[in-house]
Amino acid sequence: MSERKVLNKYYPPDFDPSKIPKLKLPKDRQYVVRLMAPFNMRCKTCGEYIYKGKKFNARKETVQNEVYLGLPIFRFYIKCTRCLAEITFKTDPENTDYTMEHGATRNFQAEKLLEEEEKRLQKEREEEELNNPMKVLENRTKDSKLEMEVLENLQELKELNQRQAHVDFESMLQKYKDYEEEQRRREQEDDEREMKAMLEQAQNRRFLEDSESDEEPAQAPPRPLVQTKPTDILQEDSEPQNKRPKTESWDRSVGKLNGKSQLAGMVTVKKPNPQSDVADGTKNQEAVPRAGAGGQSTKECKPSGPQPLASTAVSSLSLLGAYSDSEDSKSD
Repeated sequence: MSERKVLNKYYPPDFDPSKIPKLKLPKDRQYVVRLMAPFNMRCKTCGEYIYKGKKFNARKETVQNEVYLGLPIFRFYIKCTRCLAEITFKTDPENTDYTMEHGATRNFQAEKLLEEEEKRLQKEREEEELNNPMKVLENRTKDSKLEMEVLENLQELKELNQRQAHVDFESMLQKYKDYEEEQRRREQEDDEREMKAMLEQAQNRRFLEDSESDEEPAQAPPRPLVQTKPTDILQEDSEPQNKRPKTESWDRSVGKLNGKSQLAGMVTVKKPNPQSDVADGTKNQEAVPRAGAGGQSTKECKPSGPQPLASTAVSSLSLLGAYSDSEDSKSD
């Protein structure tokens, strides 16, 4: 298998590598590389956001006349994903970062600003300590105090953790569950006791009502006063009022037929005339109905001429008596 793939090449004995011609390439030549966006940026042309870690096919070149401690600085060219505008940024070996150069703006990064602020403070402190030995002593005392405070806080946290380690949370939860069950059971017992008391009161009330109904006779329930229709009151009141005034007005004006005292005050008796009485007596005898042989009464003959009210009342009563006699005779 090793013979099929030859890795060694043949070099003749008169081979001289210095005689090989070298290609003359420009120093600022560009290479196509694959990279990811080193920070969040926004395109100035269309406003598209390009987030950190997005992959691009970029062109890479070496920046001329810029070197940091012998390290070359490289420039990268990428295109916006929306408008295809060119964006360039380059390396910053001094701060171990990248710097935005053209085509976009770098978004705000609080972490980077905080790191820069810490570096600035550290640099200022070092400069002060070089020229002022008393400042070095003050800084050391501050650092020692801060370190002691941190140690005290750590010790308190350790003690707190040890206290919590001895606590049995499962037993606490079980006790709480038992307490809830006991409280629920008590509430159920109280509810059952109240229900029993209410049932006993209702039974006692029914027993008293039944005993009272046995002792006293059952009375008809009163008629409800609630009217179903607003016109029912007019109908109920109109029926008796239509009947009552007829009888009362008749009794007031005429009076009863049987009451002779009422008629006596209303009628004045006329003095009899002996000649007229004889004539009237003969007429009345002719007008009295007589029962025939077959038990049928003949028709009465009414006297002609005006008659007083008393005589008409007496004659009407006598006629009623005669009719009643005739009915009795018929029934016999």
